[in-house]
Amino acid sequence: MPDDLTQRLTHPRYPRSSAYDARWTIENQMGPHALWLLEWLAPALGLDALPPGARVLDLGCGRAMTSVFLAREYGVQVTAADLWIKPDDNAGRLAEAGVADRVLPVLAEAHDLPFAEGTFDAIVSVDAYQYFGTDDLYLPTLARLLKPGGRIGVVVPSVREEIDGTEPPEPLEPFWEPAFWCFHSPDWWRRHWTRGGAVRVEAADWLTDGWRDWLLWSEVCAEESPSEFMAGMARESAEMLRVDQGANLGFARVVGRRG
Repeated sequence: MPDDLTQRLTHPRYPRSSAYDARWTIENQMGPHALWLLEWLAPALGLDALPPGARVLDLGCGRAMTSVFLAREYGVQVTAADLWIKPDDNAGRLAEAGVADRVLPVLAEAHDLPFAEGTFDAIVSVDAYQYFGTDDLYLPTLARLLKPGGRIGVVVPSVREEIDGTEPPEPLEPFWEPAFWCFHSPDWWRRHWTRGGAVRVEAADWLTDGWRDWLLWSEVCAEESPSEFMAGMARESAEMLRVDQGANLGFARVVGRRG
């Protein structure tokens, strides 16, 4: 019988993610449930259609949970790039997960990626792209790393509709941080990527009831995280999401194909 924690985090929408050890996901989380978000992204990105050994860049991989998932679930070769988590740290996690031969951890800043044009069959970014991808000039630089016909797919915290003016929605004002202004609507992301001309946008949509998933995950992490810092962040997120009740906050999925 699964324990209580496993039962709480077994989600019918994310069957693949639910097979992963719940405690492992909590210990390595750095925000919303990255495996749930990647599993939502996967069909639109066509990950199941990639040939074995296809090369995938996991940009802003954090503690490499998404890189483990990509290697195990889709049989691809992953470059796990992050600025905050050092490669040696992730290398240990990858070895423990049995994917050290399929995932290469690298230290990289998103604006200075040390890869040649046409290196990757796909690029993935989960809960990271909002920190650097709102720059009008960024996507064309990143898309050149894709092979022709390759796709880039991201999932980012989002607002349902763009916020007018310079103040957040009133219920969210006590929780709002300047960094939250990088949260944009799916329509904003579609326009942003279309204007650049670097990719043909194939999806830009909203995760139905994504705020409920985010809230559940935050509540669990607030109780179970071994890091008081991460537990505190989870408590703040949970309080904010309970106040918002899905009126503003959730997740956007954006997928584009290089011509």
